[in-house]
Amino acid sequence: MNLSTTINREELPAPEFLALGIKDLAYVKPISVGEGETTRTVFAIHTANGTAVGAAESRELAFAAVQQNGLEPVSVH
Repeated sequence: MNLSTTINREELPAPEFLALGIKDLAYVKPISVGEGETTRTVFAIHTANGTAVGAAESRELAFAAVQQNGLEPVSVH
């Protein structure tokens, strides 16, 4: 998938629009786990449809795991 391509939403039927990137992208976002003094940040990995598939101790490690599985990592803030 060429991420630099501009896509006009009005030119795609809804199912096709929703499927964009589903086979090419994985999202990485920081999340807090634990409670109180044991709270720490890990980086959750989600497929394009929102399914959680893993977590890593660092953003770099999460990106590497995504790339090793043939996907393009995208940060979510």
